[in-house]
Amino acid sequence: MLLKPIKKTQKNAHFGNFSEALLACKVLEAEQLKEVARQAAEAKTPLEQYLVQKDLVDPAAFTLAAATYFNMAPLSLPDSFTVNQDLLCGKNEDFWIKAKAVPIAKLGGRLTIAFADPFNLPALEEVTRAANGHIWSCVAPEKQIADALARLKAARDASNPALAMESIMKGDESELEVLSEMKASDVLDASLTSDEDAPVIRMVNSMMIEALKTKASDIHFEALEHASRLRYRIDGELVERPAPPKALHNAVVSRIKIMSALDIAERRKPQDGRFKIKAIGKEVDVRVSILPTVHGEKVVMRILDKANLAPGLASLGLDEYAYKAMKYAIEQPHGIILVTGPTGSGKTTTLYSCLQDLNTPNVNIITAEDPVEYELAGVNQVHVNAAVGLTFAGVLRSVLRQDPDIVLVGEIRDGETADIAVKAALTGHLVLSTLHTNDAVGVVARLFDMQIAPFMLASSLILAQAQRLFRKLCPFCKKPVEINAELLQANKVDPAPFEGVTVYGPGGCPKCRGSGYKGRGAFMEVLPISPKIRGLIERGGDAEKLKAYALEEGMVTLKEAGMRKVRAGITSLEAAFEVTGGE
Repeated sequence: MLLKPIKKTQKNAHFGNFSEALLACKVLEAEQLKEVARQAAEAKTPLEQYLVQKDLVDPAAFTLAAATYFNMAPLSLPDSFTVNQDLLCGKNEDFWIKAKAVPIAKLGGRLTIAFADPFNLPALEEVTRAANGHIWSCVAPEKQIADALARLKAARDASNPALAMESIMKGDESELEVLSEMKASDVLDASLTSDEDAPVIRMVNSMMIEALKTKASDIHFEALEHASRLRYRIDGELVERPAPPKALHNAVVSRIKIMSALDIAERRKPQDGRFKIKAIGKEVDVRVSILPTVHGEKVVMRILDKANLAPGLASLGLDEYAYKAMKYAIEQPHGIILVTGPTGSGKTTTLYSCLQDLNTPNVNIITAEDPVEYELAGVNQVHVNAAVGLTFAGVLRSVLRQDPDIVLVGEIRDGETADIAVKAALTGHLVLSTLHTNDAVGVVARLFDMQIAPFMLASSLILAQAQRLFRKLCPFCKKPVEINAELLQANKVDPAPFEGVTVYGPGGCPKCRGSGYKGRGAFMEVLPISPKIRGLIERGGDAEKLKAYALEEGMVTLKEAGMRKVRAGITSLEAAFEVTGGE
């Protein structure tokens, strides 16, 4: 479908520079163009690149201006457009992705090619050579070209998984260094012969490198009946990727076991291990869990990258009320701070951020964790191991004999641990821990269920906090959308605060792999224990009254925290309700 081109007269058919074309196409007003040109000059970036990088103009309008400037036809590619593989001139997708171009059709021996960036003359020359000089150039929006090439690659991978693995088989295994690997000769069995070793190592290395590049939190490698499946958890969502052949499944699992110092001969029992790798300028810990299933062993690898840890509370993106409440809480000499939420909601990350602020040479910090996720310099960390009798309660008793100032308990799972933690808070220690409840107020009822006396809880609890992780909109492709009134009504949210507010939704671009989302943040509900709330807890703590008092004093609920992020354009309504809809 052709975009409507500007009618070119003899006067405006040629322009001295791109700015004139932008004005002629009414992409920017003269004053706007002057300011943007100044900013581009300060950034030492060409004007056309600056406009695209900063997302300052509509892609269709930019395409029309570029087409007018170069005297090319502007094209708009529909979502259903598929690339004819016969027109690729023998080049693979990577060639066309690098050129930001896609072949459209061939007529009379001349190939029609759409370019996203006609300013890239070297790419234009490369494509022209590939087509033996017989091309007709046009311009299309970059996102449409990227989407078309992504569909082409996905179709190729789906139809030929072996081809998708070809780059892995030819890869360079030196890109990744295993820092804690046992000698292969000590544990290698017949399933990994010398002929198989190199490609299997490259496959595993490629998995790890791709996980680091995509900022995946987990790698899932599992055995299906007739195939293997490889998935990455990226921004909380599992994304499927081309997997090694099923015939190499056991060899890949064995390689991972070798890296984790596990028993490769044991395939009937679950195993847990960890190793450390160095790749693409990062050094990360990897926690490994192996589970036998009916079709083979499933491996889940958790990527623990210290670079993802917030350097302190100020980096968590809290609103002013929540930040002041948490800052005050961690500055107290004794008491207990509890962070709640479901598994994978970032509770440990929040507690580690608190420890980063508290970790000074004049305090003794000891943690009891199952397992220790991140190693923190200057902090004494103990790995809880219930299999050998080293429980949270047991470790905590020993920790309190080590003269600690601050104690972090990975999770309060039972009444015994809760009792020791509360008593530690009452006897002059600052205790931080996690709990599983739906909201901050639920902490009180949960601890009452664990037989903690109301007067002890009222005297020790400083702050309770609940959180959920949400997906952030990709800043490069988010787009304004209509407010979904039905969605607000279904989730019992007042539409009044959204009047006159621009709400954004996901777009989809190469930077976010077409998902429209990039990165994650946290919604937080923070409940500081004021004298009024402390008195209510001491009297038995009715949950409804607690919540009412907390709201009067300024507490922001999880749902309201989510709506604030929506109104700020950080996430979408749908993504916010994914994690707070039932609250």
